[in-house]
Amino acid sequence: MPFRSGFVSIVGRPNAGKSTLLNALIGEKIAIVTRKPQTTRNRIRGVLEVPANKGKHPAAQIVFVDTPGVHKPSNLLDKRMLQEVYEALDTRDIVLHVVDASRSLRLPEESASFLPSLVADEVADETEAAPQREKRPPSLHLNNEDAFVLDLIRKLDCPVFLLLNKIDAIAKDQLLPLMAQLSMEHNYAAILPISARKKDGLDTLVAKLVAHLPEGQRYYPKEQFTDQPERFLVAELIREKILQFTGEEVPYASAVVIERFEEPAAPAPKRPNAKIAQKLPLTRIAAAIHCERDGQKAILIGKGGAMLKQIGAASRMEIEKLLGTRVYLELFIKVAEDWRSSRSFLDSLDWQKQLEDLGNRQKE
Repeated sequence: MPFRSGFVSIVGRPNAGKSTLLNALIGEKIAIVTRKPQTTRNRIRGVLEVPANKGKHPAAQIVFVDTPGVHKPSNLLDKRMLQEVYEALDTRDIVLHVVDASRSLRLPEESASFLPSLVADEVADETEAAPQREKRPPSLHLNNEDAFVLDLIRKLDCPVFLLLNKIDAIAKDQLLPLMAQLSMEHNYAAILPISARKKDGLDTLVAKLVAHLPEGQRYYPKEQFTDQPERFLVAELIREKILQFTGEEVPYASAVVIERFEEPAAPAPKRPNAKIAQKLPLTRIAAAIHCERDGQKAILIGKGGAMLKQIGAASRMEIEKLLGTRVYLELFIKVAEDWRSSRSFLDSLDWQKQLEDLGNRQKE
């Protein structure tokens, strides 16, 4: 059977469980997960190698693209997060529309007949390299996240799967009415009830995706499960702990930048018949946590440095699992006023630009 491959974008409103779904599909933690909305800020790619199933489907490589939750933007960071959604929808073969089945949907009686691309146009105007987009009026549903997502997918010319997530949290008699309601909103290629947390229904989902993918070749090496570098994953794990341990505005006003990442040297070969257990190699990491005000800095440090120690200890445990080494982690707090509306600061957070700057520094 011919090999199949393609890009599958995952969209939905905040807290729909998109990142949990991505991690469950890939079998690795490549997207941070918290209960707070707007946890995901970037497009995150996860690569799934699907072996052939004789008589059912051929071998395939699926590149899943998790996107930030769709929400009304209030600053430049929010606008760029929404732009990430638009760009993920520009390059896709299939789209997964993830809905939290455990919460009621707010759908208007009549839906807008155009894409809500006002924010995409604004961001495109601010970036010289951004593609030119047709100007359209703002969406009538900018304040309604459910309708906003529906407006997005109605303009797509590719198969869209509706995934009713968190079915383990609702009674079975509530599921069919919800499926019937949403089936009238869009001509979905498939409607699948799943539980990303319990991994229910994911095998069926993967099989249906392979059936809809075009023939192609691998985009990534067979053993690779994400395109995100370790530096980015480490920064995200630290930000996850900030989201978990702090409240109010602090989590959303925080950004993490890895300033030093010293990988261990190759371990010495083990001597024959050696009885002394060798310690795992040590990775040294220094990270700056940026916030917008001195009051936020005080909260992040905590009384006697308690909060910063808690964030550091929890982060280090997660990073050691990721890297498979011991980790020496240093955290610093820096104040960068109103960084969420600073174009230059947001540019510096892009992991591809960070790697490019690192390469340039190493050449000097």
